[in-house]
Amino acid sequence: PGRGAAGRGAARQGRRADGGGVFQGWAGGYPEIVKENELFERYYRELGIVPAGEWGAFMAALREPLPATLRITGYRSHAKEILHCLKEKYFRELQDLEVDGQKVEMPQSLSWYPEELAWHTNLSRKILRKSPQLEKFHQFLVSETECGNISRQEAVSMIPPLLLNVNPHHKILDMCAAPGSKTAQLIEMLHADMNVPFPKGFVIANDVDNKRCYLLVHQAKRLNSPCIMVVNHDASSIPNLQIDVDGRKEVLFYDRILCDVPCSGDGTMRKNIDVWKKWTTQNSLQLHGLQLRIATRGVEQLAEGGRMVYSTCSLNPIENEAVIASLLEKSQGALELADVSSELPGLKRMPGITKWKVMLKDGQWFEEWKDVPSNRQTQIRPTMFPVKDEEKLKAMNLERCLRILPHHQNTGGFFVAVLIKKSPMPWNKRPPKVHQKLPQRTGDTEVTAANSDNGSECIAEEQTLDGNDESKKMQELQNSDTEQSKKEGVCGPPPSKKMKLFGFKEDPFVFLPEDDPLFVPIQKFYALDPSFPKMNLLTRTQEGKKRQLYMVSKELRNVLLNNSEKMKVINTGIKVLSRNSDGEQFGCAFRLAQEGIYTLYPFIHARIINVCIEDVKILLTQENPFLSKFSSETQKKVKDMAMGSIVLKYDPDPEKPDDLQCPIVLCGWQGKTSLRAFVPKNERLHYLRMMGVEVFKAKRKEEESESKTEEEVRQRLAQTEEGMDVEDKEHDLVTKIETEVGEESSHSPVESSAMEVENKIEDLDQPSKNANSHVSQESKDTNTSNVKD
Repeated sequence: PGRGAAGRGAARQGRRADGGGVFQGWAGGYPEIVKENELFERYYRELGIVPAGEWGAFMAALREPLPATLRITGYRSHAKEILHCLKEKYFRELQDLEVDGQKVEMPQSLSWYPEELAWHTNLSRKILRKSPQLEKFHQFLVSETECGNISRQEAVSMIPPLLLNVNPHHKILDMCAAPGSKTAQLIEMLHADMNVPFPKGFVIANDVDNKRCYLLVHQAKRLNSPCIMVVNHDASSIPNLQIDVDGRKEVLFYDRILCDVPCSGDGTMRKNIDVWKKWTTQNSLQLHGLQLRIATRGVEQLAEGGRMVYSTCSLNPIENEAVIASLLEKSQGALELADVSSELPGLKRMPGITKWKVMLKDGQWFEEWKDVPSNRQTQIRPTMFPVKDEEKLKAMNLERCLRILPHHQNTGGFFVAVLIKKSPMPWNKRPPKVHQKLPQRTGDTEVTAANSDNGSECIAEEQTLDGNDESKKMQELQNSDTEQSKKEGVCGPPPSKKMKLFGFKEDPFVFLPEDDPLFVPIQKFYALDPSFPKMNLLTRTQEGKKRQLYMVSKELRNVLLNNSEKMKVINTGIKVLSRNSDGEQFGCAFRLAQEGIYTLYPFIHARIINVCIEDVKILLTQENPFLSKFSSETQKKVKDMAMGSIVLKYDPDPEKPDDLQCPIVLCGWQGKTSLRAFVPKNERLHYLRMMGVEVFKAKRKEEESESKTEEEVRQRLAQTEEGMDVEDKEHDLVTKIETEVGEESSHSPVESSAMEVENKIEDLDQPSKNANSHVSQESKDTNTSNVKD
């Protein structure tokens, strides 16, 4: 679910209230809003969440614009190169710079974020976009963000993933994930070791809003991971999934769960200015029940010994301590709050509170549930009040929660609690009431009390089946269909018409059969290692030619094959191979795809050319350079190699410290007389920047050329030599349309702008409309690049 000023207000606008992405601040768009709210001040003064003597500083900070913050993607081998580039080039250019009469402060690293990978500055998004002096810096940020090397994310939004303590083998659920800046952090942590192409862990990222799921896909795809799956469910009733463990069906429990729930968003007042006039206690009272249901569903699916982080961008104890206290009380000792006071040293935090009151929007206070009149008992619930039993309250250790106040280190407001699961939830220990009466079900969807962590759900399911033969027959029929589909490696939507879900219709996920003849020439052409997990290759089409091959990790394949009937998967897999019509004559109909090259490269033993840094510069700055332009070593290597797709590998030379000091792997194409790189524009610009090549002017020319008509684009694409396929053409056109639609499109619904892209693509290339179902899907989220967390 989205989070925002009025419950889900921000979600309706297609933006997230906790901010991890858009450079906001300098309240240019809201001059009419007065930053005063008497009820807000009365409420928080009375609760005493701000230390004595600090109220003035607290309110003053809330009225100041929020600093812009950015985070460098930590797992990439070139994170150090980006950091060096930022510090030595772009930040230095900001020294002594004044914009609109205001001095630009030098960016500062966030003291509590590891390895200097997060920074903040007083520059706003508006100033960055409009100031000529900052144009280079702005281009750098936009381009690197699109490549996935930088995330523009609010500082406090970075805290929950850090406190999850993720390891590469962890199975992770992100319950309310859109638009995905925290999800991106989790993916980074899985890939902490770049030498492991398939970490054993994975992230299942869920959101209830179908449109925002595509924004989530867009964010996650920038990181090119085979270990991420985006699903679309109500987090408060997200289904139990099953996995196959040594031939047995077991319920999937998660090692780590991020429970970043929808909230009233009053910690975001510095950025979402309209919270000032819309704030009322009613928002928190309405959201409390949903927050508790989502958190409860989370801990049910958490593995014993696992860790769940509950977080909100609200300061209100009704949404924070009250939810945690209620969860701890009904867990009967199954959960405990972790003491994270020694984690993230340098982060200033306030402890959780143990006493609070409940206030209605008319200003009426209640200290205990027994004081609430019956006509108010639908608005106010017993779980909103603190625990009265002092012994119970002490055992809860609510002070281990942490609240971030804006004036302590110039951030937004935030709340985090870290829960550890010590044993199953008490209601999951009780055996199902009617389990013995139920005959063995067919198929593989049997869930017993012994292996289910959601007993209440199983009871309801079994009672329905037991009392209704028709339901049982339908279930059996569906199970047999599922079983057949699984044998064929097809993970499509369920066959039952009743199960048609809202939002875009999704294509099935079809795994490549073990004996698929398609794979043989690919394996031979690239000399793929025998250890290559070909069973993990999938497509998004059951009929016609397979145009793209995607790859997931073994663990996600297991999840897909065993749960297609109970979850709506929006997207998973990373593209590793792309059909190329010119390739068949050279022995392989599929060329390598840049998105998946770092995953695929460790398994490739042929068609690899090591190139020097000068060769890389030529490849990235020239469209289709002749072989004669390259070094004599490179020319010798390609001389006896057959035409077709190749890998171009650059390894740094430690004896040349001024050269780029991180390895690069590029997908290329060897023609009769030329050698070219198949690398997206933003990635080209990224590598060139890292090598110290000035790319600002080149970018300028590209922007000027955007005024070409679509007919000119069509002619240029038609003339492109040697096998650019449909998806590459569409990617170029999508980029063009994004420029036309402009950054302001972030304020319009995601779906309408996405459909505009899709319609233009169809007009460009009508015959290819159905050639690749995944392409059209990708275009749905492409135009959301300016809509950030």
